Amino acid sequence: MSEKEDELRGNNWLQRVYYFYVDGFRAMTLGRTLWLIIAIKVIVFFVILRFIFFPDFLATKASTDEQKAEYVRQQMVRPEPPVPPAP
Repeated sequence: MSEKEDELRGNNWLQRVYYFYVDGFRAMTLGRTLWLIIAIKVIVFFVILRFIFFPDFLATKASTDEQKAEYVRQQMVRPEPPVPPAP
């Protein structure tokens, strides 16, 4: 890189780090494909699987926000049933 390009990119360390990664990603060939695969996997894990493993449980117990709040409040203050002593 010439001094002129270096001046255009700035002397700030944050800018240098940014352009370091920009240049690296620009020069990639196989890496782009791998990053695309990683992005697709992240979307699958955090978007699609969220609906499978974390359904809206409160929607089945109450319909309004006030009812949901009351249900949560009751569940939090409800005492646990006593555990029978071990024989």
